[in-house]
Amino acid sequence: MQSNGFSDDLVKRICNIISSISYKGTDTIIPDTLEGRIVQDADRLDAIGAIGIARTFAYGGSKNRSIYDPEDKPNETMNFEEYKNSNGSSINHFYEKLLKLKELMNTETGKKLAENRHKFMEGYLQEFHAEWDGIN
Repeated sequence: MQSNGFSDDLVKRICNIISSISYKGTDTIIPDTLEGRIVQDADRLDAIGAIGIARTFAYGGSKNRSIYDPEDKPNETMNFEEYKNSNGSSINHFYEKLLKLKELMNTETGKKLAENRHKFMEGYLQEFHAEWDGIN
């Protein structure tokens, strides 16, 4: 950034935002600037909805994770270390992280956008479990 003429203050602010937006399980923090909260919301919105579902299964496949294992229950209270080291199924990831993101939005716009994406994921999971159980 400095080679592109960014001031030291701006570089510091941008780096602070980047370091504070990551999801860290129960250890997640809220950025202290509006810009940081907006970036955090955008990062979270990328993780949910139709694209979030696709990303979840693409990532799970790349890590050789199972799609679903009914014997492996989600851990919904993970701290950062547990979250970072988790090897649970892709379906567990919805319960361990993705379905929590709607409530963690910082801005009104983020909350509005998250609402539909959250409902879409809930509908997807309902259909997934119905098919898995042989109901549909």
